[in-house]
Amino acid sequence: MANHSATAKRILPLIVFAQFACTSLWFAGNAVLPELQQAFHLSVSSMGNLTSSVQLGFILGTLVFALLSISDRFSPSKVFFVCAIAGAIVNFSSTLVSSSSSLFMLRGSVGFFLAGIYPVGMKISSDYHEKGLGKALGYLVGALVVGTALPHLIRILSASLNWHMVIYSTSALAILGGCIVYLFVPDGPFRKQGSKFDLSLCFTIFKKKEFRSAAFGYFGHMWELYTVWAFIPFLIIYYNTQNTSQLNVGLWSFITIASGGVACVLGGYWAEKRGSSKTAYLALLISGVCCIFSIFSFQVPTSIFLLFLILWGASVV
Repeated sequence: MANHSATAKRILPLIVFAQFACTSLWFAGNAVLPELQQAFHLSVSSMGNLTSSVQLGFILGTLVFALLSISDRFSPSKVFFVCAIAGAIVNFSSTLVSSSSSLFMLRGSVGFFLAGIYPVGMKISSDYHEKGLGKALGYLVGALVVGTALPHLIRILSASLNWHMVIYSTSALAILGGCIVYLFVPDGPFRKQGSKFDLSLCFTIFKKKEFRSAAFGYFGHMWELYTVWAFIPFLIIYYNTQNTSQLNVGLWSFITIASGGVACVLGGYWAEKRGSSKTAYLALLISGVCCIFSIFSFQVPTSIFLLFLILWGASVV
């Protein structure tokens, strides 16, 4: 048991970094949306379509992976590696196409392969943790959040270059993350062979009140989360226009989203002490209040607006 615990502590940072590197693919397109609009002659509504294409691809991917029991039938580490490489390739391919339909299809494909990265990365971690999984998942989801924010930071650092640099960088990171898992993270000691997918269980489990409460709470959370992540740059731009401010859109988008990474880690520890349901309730409550307050946030002083963004970014995750 001691050996397993030591191995888990050694492996977790590798999985966390790989998760961070690979999930940078998620919002790479949103971070360079103005450039994509110009290059592909996209309409103003394209942001919603671009975000939705990734999310729909992710939903389709998770369904396919579940129906085929991919991470049970095959080594999760190898599944992670293959999806990381495939995701990097289709992400890179967006720099080679010229039509908007091809761009949306490729972004949807990125979402599909992310289904073999984010959930499978969490499964790999659970295969190493018989106990203490809550803290481990806090670090993993935190890595996802910071990885999601990373394209905004890359865009700042490569401001003098074209939008291709963000795509190149995130693709390279995904390849690096996939290789780390493949080379240094073997299947965990607590890996269990999953049972065959049974669609009827989806209806059976919804008969449980506790599961329904968690599921609908999670649905509301996800609905808000990706809306906030997608619109943060536009909220900052709008605040600048309303207050003649000069806030750096890329920098504060990164800080706002990345603050959720810290919150995830702290939430993992808090959940172990206070309970998962209480932690989730508090986060949802704060985030919901922030959502309502956002209507009035454009009239407050800049320091208050930035603190509000960071609070929302932390609680929404």
